[in-house]
Amino acid sequence: MRELNYNSPLQTFIQGLIREKQSLGYQYDSSAWTLYKFDQFCLGQGCVDAVLTKKLIHAWIKKKPNESLTTVKNRACVVRQLALYMSRLGSQAYVLPKNTLPKGPGYTPHIFTNQEIAALFKQADACHYCAEAPLRHRIMPVLFRLLYGCGLRISEALNLRLRDVDLDRGVLTVIDGKFNKDRLVPLSSENHHRCRDYVNAVHLLSDDNAYLFPAPNGQAVTKGNVYKNFRRFLWQARISHGGWGKGPRLHDFRYTFAVHCLRRWVLQGKDLAAYLPILKTYLGHYSFRDTSKYLKLTAELYPDITLKVEQAFGHVIPPIGGENHETD
Repeated sequence: MRELNYNSPLQTFIQGLIREKQSLGYQYDSSAWTLYKFDQFCLGQGCVDAVLTKKLIHAWIKKKPNESLTTVKNRACVVRQLALYMSRLGSQAYVLPKNTLPKGPGYTPHIFTNQEIAALFKQADACHYCAEAPLRHRIMPVLFRLLYGCGLRISEALNLRLRDVDLDRGVLTVIDGKFNKDRLVPLSSENHHRCRDYVNAVHLLSDDNAYLFPAPNGQAVTKGNVYKNFRRFLWQARISHGGWGKGPRLHDFRYTFAVHCLRRWVLQGKDLAAYLPILKTYLGHYSFRDTSKYLKLTAELYPDITLKVEQAFGHVIPPIGGENHETD
């Protein structure tokens, strides 16, 4: 990420917060960019004092046309962290109360069928060479299979570097995932072979610090670029899309992976009490409740196994309606 220059009266506090977060092991890149935009916003508002006022904060979190509520919440969250940091240092700062912004409508994840997954992979495999993105035809088939086959978050997949891919053992190391957690993610045999062939074709001269999925500038491929290809693959595979915010989303590969795993285990007669903690660890969840919502989705989508799921874990299955599943 390019170096950001902060110039508002709050620059010292902004830089201090970023240093603090990074010293704790957080990458904090996207939040640093949000703080840069807030710094520019403060200059535009004519701020002359290093003070976070209620008026300034509410002007910052005012929803823009065509802006999603999730985006507004992200902006509010980052500046709330700045206010808390300033307050700890004894400076004047308005801390936005929690739950100030209304909850948006719940999103019901799209669980891809086996046929839809096969159709998407077929289109990714047919992705052709492009001079503007010379590695696109090699990256997309592997990237989309890792999103589904490993249940990775898109940020985790794009942050992978060569040193995080153990081709001998067939294991990925996810560094600094959500909640600042690291974890090991074993690859299936097919994905192991695909990753080996991909690395041999793309990274023969790369060092261990290179991104697994590099853009032409040497940085990681962007989420926006992946999403653009995803939308094209959906259209080519004749899978309907409801528009921005309505899905299917890239994150739905993760939901599909978990639901397909649970369905297979139930049909195989596996002991879910033993297998659910494995899924929790594999996905890098913080708590058992994060994993249990997949049980609810599995039971709702496959009525034939509902009784088995409820008998095993009915007491921990949360309601789906009205929940927001954007950030898991």
